Amino acid sequence: MHRSTIGGRIKTTFEELQAFATVADAGSITAAADRLGQTVSGISRALGRLERKLGTTLMQRTTRRIALTEEGATFLAHARSILAAIDDAEAQMASRRELPAGRLRVNAATPFMLYAVVPLVPEFRLAYPQIALALDTDELNIDLLERSTDVAIRIGTLRDSTLHARPLATSRLRLVASPPYIAARGRPKSAADLAGHALLGFTQPESLNRWPLRGAHGDEWPIAPTISASSGETLRQLALQGSGIACLSDFMTAADRERGDLVQLLVKETVDVRQPINAVYYRNTQLAARIACFLDFLAARLDYP
Repeated sequence: MHRSTIGGRIKTTFEELQAFATVADAGSITAAADRLGQTVSGISRALGRLERKLGTTLMQRTTRRIALTEEGATFLAHARSILAAIDDAEAQMASRRELPAGRLRVNAATPFMLYAVVPLVPEFRLAYPQIALALDTDELNIDLLERSTDVAIRIGTLRDSTLHARPLATSRLRLVASPPYIAARGRPKSAADLAGHALLGFTQPESLNRWPLRGAHGDEWPIAPTISASSGETLRQLALQGSGIACLSDFMTAADRERGDLVQLLVKETVDVRQPINAVYYRNTQLAARIACFLDFLAARLDYP
């Protein structure tokens, strides 16, 4: 059995405390062994180790009975308190598995938080009222440990191999513009026509400025943005006000296109490219119930045809 130490002193183990308290309650080593499903010799050895560690006799043993010494009675009160605290902690963890609770820190890019997560919050809160959500937005990938984040939602190809990832959904990329922009500047008929238009692109990563269009460059068309922004939401707002053409993900523009506020362009030339949406998190042991239920909830509701 592993024996941990503090300051050179060998620490008492849970098994030794349990054996001692059970013998005291049962009145004999044999009865304690029956209760714990262990051997008599195993219980006796645990008591012997405990007394050696404490440097005192806890029980007076005779052939007929076991009696606590004064030191044993004092230590028993502490042992029972420790064992009760462990039982309480285990019960609380079991309760959390049945009804998840606690603070859940979620990080995502602003557009995904606004258009995918926030609309689902009321339903999630009804289902899990004991989970306190802390929603954080950031346009760049963050260090989960540094920011004390439980789970982050990331769009696109993952690069951090130290994280666990769970796929949640995919979201298609489309070229969109507003009807006023199209009325003023005309509708491009091919990828080559984009050279005569105002193009809305990202400051980074550069991969987002390679649009999924068939043409001389294959299935990607690199653009030189007329206006650049770090946030997809900024580009969406620019597109809505008629500032140019943007290439954005369905989770951002589905409602806009349904209302007619944005219109898809170059439909036939657009390659069906879908951005993966993943939840990433650190996990060294069992995934906390509050995280697992949140991921299950999102995965069941995120759907972008």
